[in-house]
Amino acid sequence: MIIERIVVGPFETNCYIVGAESDRSAMIIDPADGAETIIQKVNDLGLNVKKIVLTHGHIDHIGALKKVKEITSAEVSVHSADANSLSGRKGFLTSFLMLGLRYPAPPPPDRLLEEGDTIDLGDLHFKVLHTPGHTPGGISLAGEGVAFTGDTLFNYSIGRTDLPGGSFQEIMESIRNRLMALPDDTVIYPGHGPGSTIGAERTGNPFLDT
Repeated sequence: MIIERIVVGPFETNCYIVGAESDRSAMIIDPADGAETIIQKVNDLGLNVKKIVLTHGHIDHIGALKKVKEITSAEVSVHSADANSLSGRKGFLTSFLMLGLRYPAPPPPDRLLEEGDTIDLGDLHFKVLHTPGHTPGGISLAGEGVAFTGDTLFNYSIGRTDLPGGSFQEIMESIRNRLMALPDDTVIYPGHGPGSTIGAERTGNPFLDT
């Protein structure tokens, strides 16, 4: 398995390129910004992007979606509860527009995800975990010994819950009931900042002491 992290945009969002060595197929998780940088890395790795998966619909995770989709023609997937964010509804874009950040309108999703769905990539298989709390349709992808946790679980922290659609109770339930059910040696790749493991978060994340 190939995993490449690219930090892009003013919010230093983690965009991930995940590739299957078996057939060189790939998915891009959260094309936040810098479409040219993302595509150049894909080309450097010799991968063929088949899927674009969004962990949630906040603009700091989808800013380059339109251009990446146009270049790759890849299938765009997002949880059904965050699908409206791609059309700018539910207030997800408001705070970013107020900051003067403007991105091209994203394309509509090709696939709506639900809890328990799978993302298949060559010989790689990832399960969709619905992990709301940061947004209603936040997801994590778990499989192959790793988990991409979006803005749900960070290195010794959690995603903020004070934006529209956020819920502290929901994010804690998502972490405890879904992410903490994964093996301790699962490597986590969050939406911002460095990675960690489920075991390290289980024992050291201060939010899990509450």
